[in-house]
Amino acid sequence: MNYPIPAGLVSDTVSRALAEDLGGRGDITSLATIEPGITAEFTIASRSKGVLAGIEAANETFFQVEPQLDVTWLRDNGEELHSDTAIAVVRGDARAVLTAERTALNFLGRMSGIASLTRDYAAAIAGTGAVVAHTRKTTPTLRAFEIAAVRAGGGAAHRFGLDDAILIKDNHVAVCGGVAEAVTRARRYAGHMTRVAVEIDRLDQLDAALKAGAESILLDNFSLEELSEAVRRVKGRVTLEASGGVTLKTVRAIAETGVNVISVGALTHSAPNFDIGLDAA
Repeated sequence: MNYPIPAGLVSDTVSRALAEDLGGRGDITSLATIEPGITAEFTIASRSKGVLAGIEAANETFFQVEPQLDVTWLRDNGEELHSDTAIAVVRGDARAVLTAERTALNFLGRMSGIASLTRDYAAAIAGTGAVVAHTRKTTPTLRAFEIAAVRAGGGAAHRFGLDDAILIKDNHVAVCGGVAEAVTRARRYAGHMTRVAVEIDRLDQLDAALKAGAESILLDNFSLEELSEAVRRVKGRVTLEASGGVTLKTVRAIAETGVNVISVGALTHSAPNFDIGLDAA
């Protein structure tokens, strides 16, 4: 299950990550302890249960350190992993493999952690008709990778950045002078091709958002009763998104109110690292 990341972005991101790790002298431990030309075989394996993501960046890491390494992936992004599931076999120059090891595993661990947490949220709301989506609370420069990991875990796409949808937040409303005025201005600016969404934090703002032409309404930190009332009033006319303080303990009840989307910043800003290791055969 792959959600393509531009090849140039993968290459550039990995290049920066390796430069950070290698510094000016390279992997002096491997240089000091392993004779030139020694080859070996290594297995990358999971150490707990979860969902795999991040293959693109990990594969590019090995390639950039040594293009002649033979990397065979045994699992794909989005696949379920158990403890000791073999993910890949890496063969070739031992120095090169160990030089690439930590950067490759960092990408795999970070992205698999996001995919695993997303799968937990998606499982928690299964059968409700709602979907769980990411937010823009991502690691700077890693957004494309982290969003791909959310998708690999069964999450839905939200806006990628500031330029692909209009989402009027509370501060826009405050500066503009109200929900209706903000949506009206946005609708005029956007034309017919760009979606306009607005965040509200009170039920009494709902009618204004609808009348002004919002196509999506984000219900920020609403109670379950308020979410249910918003769903009742809207009657399916626009997409309703719930957000704010969502946890695995609360997400099912939120989904059962009838909202369409539940956005969860924790998918990317608080996902624990997934434990993956590389060991010599």
